[in-house]
Amino acid sequence: MLRGAEAESLVVEALVGQGWQLLARNWRGGGGELDAVVQRRGELRFVEVKLRDPEDPLSDESVNATKRTRLRRVGRLWLHERGEPDREVCFLVAMVDGAGGIQWMDNAFDG
Repeated sequence: MLRGAEAESLVVEALVGQGWQLLARNWRGGGGELDAVVQRRGELRFVEVKLRDPEDPLSDESVNATKRTRLRRVGRLWLHERGEPDREVCFLVAMVDGAGGIQWMDNAFDG
């Protein structure tokens, strides 16, 4: 079974392979953490990596309202620190199973 850091590395490697540029990894601030921040062709994504048990029918809901609120707050702080507080962003959730398979949920929720 993969561990959290291994899953994050797998996701980052896959995103870079798809042409995304890694801007930050495990960025902490505002009481939370962004697993990764990537950019491609002017599009910015805050990436949340979740380990997924394929037998769990609710695993897709693991980024609940509380987690989304925290991620939005941390994302706004990341943007503010870079002088881009009004930049449009999306959240990308990467669900990683124990075998290393990734299910992508782009635009999982608004920033």
